[in-house]
Amino acid sequence: MADLETFAQCLTSIANLGANDIYNWYLASTEPSTTAARPSPPNLKINLIYPCTPKHIAKYSSQGVRTVTETPDIYRSHILPYIERNRADGRLNWVFNILDGLTEQEDVVYRSPPSNNTDDDFLLLPDLNWDRSTLTSLHLLCLPNRRDLHSLRDLRPSHLPWLRHLRASVLAATAKLYPALDFDQLKLYLHYQPTYYHLHVHVVHVALEAGATQAVGKAWGLETIMEMLEVMGEVEEATGKSGAGMEGLTMTYGVGEASELWTEVFEPLKREGQKGV
Repeated sequence: MADLETFAQCLTSIANLGANDIYNWYLASTEPSTTAARPSPPNLKINLIYPCTPKHIAKYSSQGVRTVTETPDIYRSHILPYIERNRADGRLNWVFNILDGLTEQEDVVYRSPPSNNTDDDFLLLPDLNWDRSTLTSLHLLCLPNRRDLHSLRDLRPSHLPWLRHLRASVLAATAKLYPALDFDQLKLYLHYQPTYYHLHVHVVHVALEAGATQAVGKAWGLETIMEMLEVMGEVEEATGKSGAGMEGLTMTYGVGEASELWTEVFEPLKREGQKGV
C-alpha cells in the first residue's frame, strides 16, 4: 500500500482517456511540470480497474504458464459451460454498453453505417494498451454488433460470407481512418481463449509484436480461420455431411496457473489423467 501511495504522489499531468463500468484509462507523467500551461508530456499509460475482482488480480499477477490441449469433447463438456458462466450475470454489459451507444462513445473511432442486416454492423475503438498516436503500434478492437458468436469456436462454414464482409469493411474503415497505412500493413486476428466472450477482432500494425497476446495458440489469424472454414465447407459439400466447424478442432494453447481455466478445468483433468490434457 505504501508503494502505491508513493507512486500516486509521483504522478503529474494526469489525463483521463476514457471509462466504462469498472475500467478507467489514463495518461500521466512522472516528470514535474515546468509550468501550468506546459505540462510534462506523458510517459505512462495507466489502466485502473476499480473495484477489481479476484479474477482480475489473478489475471495480472505473476504466474506460471501451462500448455493445454482442448479436444472437441473437452470443449463441449467443460469449456462451453465455463463460457456460459462467464457470459452470465451481466459480465458483458460493458461491451453491450459500447455497442448500444451508452458508454465510451467518445472513444469509438468508427461505427459502420446502419444496414438492413444489423449482424453486419460493427464499430472500431482503440485497444486500452495503444497510445492512440504511434501507427507502428496501432491496435484497434472491432466489436461486431451480432451477439450470437461468443468465440472462434462458434464459427462455421456458413459464417464465411459474413466474415468476408467484415474483413473487407474493417480494412477499408481502418485505411480511411489512417491514410498512411496500406492494407498489407495490417493484420487481423482473434484470441483463443479470449479475455471476454463476445466475438471480437484485433486489428494491429504488422510491426506490432505484443508478446504473449500474439503467442502461438493464442492469436488466430482471421484469414487462416476463413481458409479453414472454406476447406470445411468443401468437405461438407463433398460428403453431404454437416461438420462442426471450429468446434470440431483440437486446439493447443497456454493458460496461466492462476486462471480459472487451469484451476477449474485443466488441472482437475490432468489429475484425472484424461487424454489430451
